[in-house]
Amino acid sequence: MKIFFDTEFTGLHKNTTLISIGLVSELGNSFYAELTDYDELQIDNWLKNNIINNLSKNEEDLKTFADHTIKGNSVNVAKVLLNWLDQFDTIEWYSDVSHYDFVLLIDLLFGNALNMKKGCSAVCHDINQDIATYLSITETEAFDMSREKILKRSNISIKGNKHNSIYDAFVIKAIYKLIY
Repeated sequence: MKIFFDTEFTGLHKNTTLISIGLVSELGNSFYAELTDYDELQIDNWLKNNIINNLSKNEEDLKTFADHTIKGNSVNVAKVLLNWLDQFDTIEWYSDVSHYDFVLLIDLLFGNALNMKKGCSAVCHDINQDIATYLSITETEAFDMSREKILKRSNISIKGNKHNSIYDAFVIKAIYKLIY
């Protein structure tokens, strides 16, 4: 099963902490989690305005983000997410510029890639390279290109807010489907 995912975290540095994670299967099943134990000392104004402000406002709001949602610490989120992933016999991971995302996902769920559950790929497919090939541009040009702009060209729109992990996971899935 292809799982399209995105994370939001406290910065592009070694000790970053996970704020939220969103996953969407190729069949449309969705999972969204907000973590309560991220390092608040790492939150700067950009993160506050673009990430923290896009988190749920309350429990009812949280439920509108995905089919399965949870707000809690990393241990509880990992348990619930692993349970959600158990519905899939095999898992192929797909993300966008996924260097931090994939490390944070593996760390949250398994501690390290050697502990990954049977059927989980230890590799993450990065759609930034697909975008570059599809549009005949460099990977750097693809990196700088708005994903919403790519979808808009094909009259595809996704509801939600940019820099929210579940919204971004749906965008990644839509771009993948557009290209393939």
